[in-house]
Amino acid sequence: MSADDLLNREALLRLAPELRPAVDPAELRTRVVHFGLGAFHRAHQTVFTEQAAARSGEPWGITAVAPRSAATVRALRDQDCLYSLTERRPDGHRTRVVGSVVGALAMGPDAKTVDALLADPKVTVVTLTVTEKGYHRSPMTGGLDTSAGPVAADLAAGPDGPLTTVVGRLAAGLAARMRAGAPPINVVSCDNMADNGAALGRVVHDYIRASSWPDRAEILDRMAEAVAFPATVVDRIVPATSEADRAAAEAALGVRDALPVTGEPYRQWVLEDSFAAPRPPWELDGALFVPDVAPYQLTKLRLLNGSHSALAYLGSAAGLTTIAGTMAADWGERLVRALCAEVAPTLPADGPDPVAYADDLVVRFRNPAMHHLLRQIGTDGSLKITERWLPTLRELRARGASTPVLELALAAWADSTRRADAPADPAAEALAACWGPSTRPAETVRALLRVLGAADLADDEALVAAVADRLPALRAGRVEI
Repeated sequence: MSADDLLNREALLRLAPELRPAVDPAELRTRVVHFGLGAFHRAHQTVFTEQAAARSGEPWGITAVAPRSAATVRALRDQDCLYSLTERRPDGHRTRVVGSVVGALAMGPDAKTVDALLADPKVTVVTLTVTEKGYHRSPMTGGLDTSAGPVAADLAAGPDGPLTTVVGRLAAGLAARMRAGAPPINVVSCDNMADNGAALGRVVHDYIRASSWPDRAEILDRMAEAVAFPATVVDRIVPATSEADRAAAEAALGVRDALPVTGEPYRQWVLEDSFAAPRPPWELDGALFVPDVAPYQLTKLRLLNGSHSALAYLGSAAGLTTIAGTMAADWGERLVRALCAEVAPTLPADGPDPVAYADDLVVRFRNPAMHHLLRQIGTDGSLKITERWLPTLRELRARGASTPVLELALAAWADSTRRADAPADPAAEALAACWGPSTRPAETVRALLRVLGAADLADDEALVAAVADRLPALRAGRVEI
């Protein structure tokens, strides 16, 4: 195809109506600034914002800022900021162009434009998907790690110096907005971490406190009234885009799309209802506004993420490779439902219904159109299961409750650490060292738990024995629930 066959606003006119955006991009204006140009944002918040604009008639457009990837910015600009989203459905894929992004900027080269937008009274929402690493938090305090190289460089750069961190750029932009007396603004973290709103607010405030700005105290006072940092929970499985996905998008559209994304049909967005300024009416597309997102965050962590990890390690033990393939095993659905039932007593009463949530998980995980690799989900297990399983295990055992499903999952994870093809893990060497040739299984389990920092569970003789007893069957590829 020639350059004339690239997806852009002119090409939209040639597309079938069902392939076009829900709103005319020409009618939108920048009201939202988003940091992060990854696939998840383009398959999640942009869709909610487009539908909010279409259903309300309000011109909620997004200018997206890429912290690093200038190539993505160029590709998006070449397409008039249009791209396609394909929902991977069991009954066939559905492709449609998304039109809510109206501008694309590179954070470094376009710094002045970014700052101008952050100070613009018409911009009332900033959203972020920069991953937890982008927050530069200290593991000791949870606040900003001012000793981190990029943060220290930004703080030393001066008012007109180049800023390379999103925290620095955002703090500088908000400070300029406060100095100009512009209206209040909402800063919304959409990154997958607990208390993300409070975490973002803290690192931004810490940056300003650590700056050399003579008016930093006045800026912080003004921000206390004029800047909201609501917490959120986001959920949608968005796989990495493959060449096959690009070819499929081109076949569906009849034009070339350099930046297609794919995702499962399911999507969820829960937001703390504590905004200081106007925002898109995302609830028109199903977003949920609640007083406290913590019950939803905990439910997602313990049921969805917890089940994902269990399927990853048990499926791998059985020689399987994908979540959908594992769900097709005769024990796959039983595992998910049994784990959810076991964990349910530890969840807050004011969160989602665990039984209905498990029903949704079974449908989502079974989707054969999603090729979610077990090996990918199994990476960094020493970090993930410390959050997803161990607090639940402690709560249940403190109550005297039985924990057979978590014990089975823990055994599958333990077994994965001894294999030559073990998933990548920052503690891989320490975990592998627990498997001595003459070490008894219970001693190995105890040592593995200590590597996780779970000395209390390592001292639970009944738990250690129960996990060790599961190992022989798993080594033989049998999953017994």
